Amino acid sequence: MLFDLEALDGAMAYKLLTATVQPRPIAWVTTQGADGAVNCAPFSFFNAMGGSPPIVALGLQPRGGVLKDTGRNILETGEFVVNLVPHRLVDQMNITCVDAPPGVNELELAGLATTPSVKVAPPRITESPVSLECRVLETVKAGPLQLVVIGQVLALHIEDDLVSDPARGHLKTRDLDLVTRGGAQDYYRQGEIFTLVRPLWSDLAPKD
Repeated sequence: MLFDLEALDGAMAYKLLTATVQPRPIAWVTTQGADGAVNCAPFSFFNAMGGSPPIVALGLQPRGGVLKDTGRNILETGEFVVNLVPHRLVDQMNITCVDAPPGVNELELAGLATTPSVKVAPPRITESPVSLECRVLETVKAGPLQLVVIGQVLALHIEDDLVSDPARGHLKTRDLDLVTRGGAQDYYRQGEIFTLVRPLWSDLAPKD
């Protein structure tokens, strides 16, 4: 079946994209407003996009036609922290999804401790196994109140126990136990993993 997204409204396009482009990593974003108030919210329109410079992209959607605190804070300060979500923290992550009014500290609501960041003002979530301190590189207005934020990763915090060889950048990736987002209210937990070795043309090229 063909869905002409140019002919459908944004709500339907959102529903179709989130039901098909999955699983998606979750950016559990902490920000700090110009007034010093800290905010936290999860976003699944997110991924790493490059390594030189190291960048991530974050899609910010409005709620009720208005950008949430996260979007406003990022636009005001140009800084944010992406914390990744392990399975042990899914309940706290879900609490930070709440449709709270502006000014509510979701971190306090979820009982989450924070640790000061090194290079940006927003704190990181202490229990998150991976946190990326980011500064806005560019902001793309993709639609009315719909933004794509490209952030340069200035610092990366990883739990010591998850680093197997720091000199070579080797991690115990499978021990991260991260959750990812599916469609509607579905989430994925790291389960079956298989490995593929990238082929070489010298092995696949027709032999004379």
